[in-house]
Amino acid sequence: MTSSDSSANNAAGNGGRLSGWRLSAFSGPAIPIAALGLPIGVYLPQFYAGPMGLGLAAVGTIFMLARLWDVVTDPMMGVLSDKYPSRWGRRRHWLVLSVPLLMGCAYMVFVPTAPVSSFYLIGWMFFLYIGWTMLTISHMAWAAELSENYNERSRIQGYREAFQLLGVPLVLLIPAIIEQIGADNMESARVAAIGWFIVITLPIAVGINILFVPERKAKPQPPVQLGAAVKAILRNVPLRRLLAADFLSGFAGAALASMYIYEATYVWGIGSVASFLLLLYFFGGIIFIPVVLKLSYRFGKHMTVVMAGLFNVVFPPVIFLIPEGNYYIAALVLLFLGVNVGTTTTLYRSIMADVADIDELETGQRRTGLFYALLTLTQKLGGAFAVGVVFWTLALIGFDPQGENSPATLTGLSIVFVATPMICNGIVALIMWKFPIGLREQEELRRKLDERFVEEVEQTERLPNLP
Repeated sequence: MTSSDSSANNAAGNGGRLSGWRLSAFSGPAIPIAALGLPIGVYLPQFYAGPMGLGLAAVGTIFMLARLWDVVTDPMMGVLSDKYPSRWGRRRHWLVLSVPLLMGCAYMVFVPTAPVSSFYLIGWMFFLYIGWTMLTISHMAWAAELSENYNERSRIQGYREAFQLLGVPLVLLIPAIIEQIGADNMESARVAAIGWFIVITLPIAVGINILFVPERKAKPQPPVQLGAAVKAILRNVPLRRLLAADFLSGFAGAALASMYIYEATYVWGIGSVASFLLLLYFFGGIIFIPVVLKLSYRFGKHMTVVMAGLFNVVFPPVIFLIPEGNYYIAALVLLFLGVNVGTTTTLYRSIMADVADIDELETGQRRTGLFYALLTLTQKLGGAFAVGVVFWTLALIGFDPQGENSPATLTGLSIVFVATPMICNGIVALIMWKFPIGLREQEELRRKLDERFVEEVEQTERLPNLP
């Protein structure tokens, strides 16, 4: 390890600030992660339900089952990531292993040859989610381990989320350009272009990450019985509350993503620029991340989540005021909706690092990978149920994505589009109100962990040297 690597490790461990360029290098893989995540919610369901000919109900079921597969793969990957380090560290080798798997699966899912069967889609989606899980869990767990400082953890996650949000406009520019030039077979062309973006950017981003960002030296992990480890998780009340909030946020976000193209095309009348205007939503998220971080420094992470939840209760009804065909009003509404887009993901991930400190104090193990596996699992489950529930609901009200829809049907579409985030975020605000870990509580946790580590080192030094 070089002296600069050692300095970076020591700065993070002692509560110092990591340099912006190092955090940028670390956050690079979030761009292809975003390029995978958004199309799965926005473009792929409609693509396979329409041009690929599988239908709404079949696609809704397949995407729900594919994400339910994460019930198995996410915790398994979290445990493997924690338990099997390499000479590179605890996380970096898992990022490298994910690259060839994701590149192959992205090509098969985003560049299919019609006609395809339901078995084709569900098979490749299952493998795609394995690679995605390997990449995202390892990257998020590594982010949590870069620092033990309450506010620095938010800054690190803020960088990572900013790059993930930056990845969204970058990948959305592809279908936006294709829509403007009017390419033949537009839906197939834009999905295929997104797939190639993933295949090209993924190895580059992971390569920069591995070359320029060191891992902090891991503390020794004492053995712990499986029963005791499970009980420690079940007793962790802040963990349960955070996972419940994350599930609801994931449900709301995926529901909006899966309906956005329909809402923008059939209700707002701006289908020709839908992808372009969606860029403003994510640019709003990037712009306001520094504001969110400053609010979290002042009021605490959980209270900032509460404020964001209340904003998403009050603001969505403004959507009903968008005049049909008015690009400017739609753009303004999307920009302000984007104020909150990075809040929950940034702060949930920072809070999870604090929640994992409780488990480390009780068990003596740093199970960051497992805890972030649970966090991604609840978000994906929320998204899985959202796509299934939304598509079933749209089918129930008679919505036809390829044909004519009555005014009553389109009104029903808008009601579902607006009510979903209002209900979910209202419950999130209630769950996160009076969350039990703030700055003082986290600092006390770290003080106890540091004292115990010093005691363990002193005890080891007092042991007699064996021949």
